[in-house]
Amino acid sequence: MSRTLPTGTAPAPGAAPLAPAASLIPVFVRLKLSLLRNGLRQSSGRTAAYVASAVFALLIAAGQLLGLVLLRGNDHAGTLVVLLAGVLGLGWAVMPLFFPSGDETLDPTRLVMLPLRPRPLVRALLMASLVGIGPLFSLCLLLGSAIAVAHGAAAVAVAVVAVPLALLTCVVLARAVATANIRLLTSRKGRDLAVLSGLLIAVGIQVVNFAAQRLGEAGGLSELDPAAGLVRWLPPAAAIGAVDSASAGSYGTAAAQLLLSAAAPVALLQLWQRSLVKLMTTPDGSTLAAAEPSRTESASAAGRLGRLLPEGRTGTVMLRSLRYVWRDPKTKAAWVTSLAIGLIVPLFNAIQGQGTIYFACFAAGMLGIQMYNQFGQDTSAFWMVALTISSTRDAYLELRARALTLLLITLPYATLVTVATAALLGDWHALPEALGLSFALLGAMLATGAVASARFPYSIPQDSAYKNVAPGQAGLAWISIVGGMLAAALICAPVIAVNLWLHMAGADGWTWLLLPIGTAYGALATTCGLRLAAPHTATRLPEILTAVSKG
Repeated sequence: MSRTLPTGTAPAPGAAPLAPAASLIPVFVRLKLSLLRNGLRQSSGRTAAYVASAVFALLIAAGQLLGLVLLRGNDHAGTLVVLLAGVLGLGWAVMPLFFPSGDETLDPTRLVMLPLRPRPLVRALLMASLVGIGPLFSLCLLLGSAIAVAHGAAAVAVAVVAVPLALLTCVVLARAVATANIRLLTSRKGRDLAVLSGLLIAVGIQVVNFAAQRLGEAGGLSELDPAAGLVRWLPPAAAIGAVDSASAGSYGTAAAQLLLSAAAPVALLQLWQRSLVKLMTTPDGSTLAAAEPSRTESASAAGRLGRLLPEGRTGTVMLRSLRYVWRDPKTKAAWVTSLAIGLIVPLFNAIQGQGTIYFACFAAGMLGIQMYNQFGQDTSAFWMVALTISSTRDAYLELRARALTLLLITLPYATLVTVATAALLGDWHALPEALGLSFALLGAMLATGAVASARFPYSIPQDSAYKNVAPGQAGLAWISIVGGMLAAALICAPVIAVNLWLHMAGADGWTWLLLPIGTAYGALATTCGLRLAAPHTATRLPEILTAVSKG
């Protein structure tokens, strides 16, 4: 790592000359590539998972690029690509916080002790941020958008400048937002703000989701023209709007939009630099004295809750898991975002009159995801849990208690969301079957989550708010969760088949049977999954401990 000195400081007599600040860029890029390569070398499974996820993302990017190129000449191509660029920018603003990624080169808290000036550091971090699947995916989408609307030499010239500006705006926006929020997940005082941040992120993701759904509506693009007229003046969509304006011969409008697109990353870079300087020079305001009253209150509340839980190992594990939910910033943020999204999706669709009561199953699915990577949530503290597991029965009791903790929150929550959805839709007749399907899905996800926790554990770094997966494990984590969710869907297939058969047979009066059937089936699936995962947990304790302690 090259060293720099503050302005006005001269090197000591006889000292070796300092490396120029520009050399930081290749150092950070090589560091990022080295961290990724070393993470993939840890196991062949992680390498295969990362390669598979990268190939999948690139195939989607290539398909989108081809689809946008084929859109060239369509009357509403300008509306579509402008709104698509706006959705992309919004996604870059909220997705990196909800789905943290990257590596240590993007975490400024690791660079506090290094004598690096802010501007060279920002440039180096920016270049490192441009290396990865996400920027390449965005580049394909932006390039396809520009090709779809670029007609004439002037538009092509504008596109050559607009596409890099749009990509730069997206990346700088993500880094500026992430840097401004890093203390929300690391400081004790900021953990309540982290919950609020998680809620805002959840809402933002749903805005992206609904915007994408709106873009995909066939035959309705003309209705989006007013929205596109506003979005085309908001970076990064303004860059694509400049290409469209140049194609239409509105060169003054194109110049104004291009100037706005150039000013946006400059302003974001200044904001990022200020946040970075503040983060690296201002100590955390949390103090032990300020935390003592809350600790006392938490201890008394935990004592009252402990008396309501079962005795023995089950109650102890449940209380420990509930404390993680309340005290650990990352665990709390994950729960809050899952609770928010599980409520937003069915209710938003019901309010819009486009949903069905079956969307309420999304609530059970979102909280069922919390069962995955149970041991990774313990991080390096899992060694204390591992000391208490000496047999398959111990492992079964540990997993069962963790599943009961989830059920303690998820069952009433899923019921509440389903009832609220039924009330908004006025579909009270379908309430029992929707609850039955939710409970069956929840049981299936608890089962697959227990197995995935034992077979595919991964570490959750605690010293970085940027990511929930250690470098080199992102592909493994995604495939583990997606594979588990697909397996849960297959497990629920018999209950779904019974529901379909009752409706197709005209036996709507008997659909209430789905409630007891789904409840019993979910309980059976959970029990089988826990018993299947228990021996794997007991025999793979050293591997699990190694995997979850690497963050």
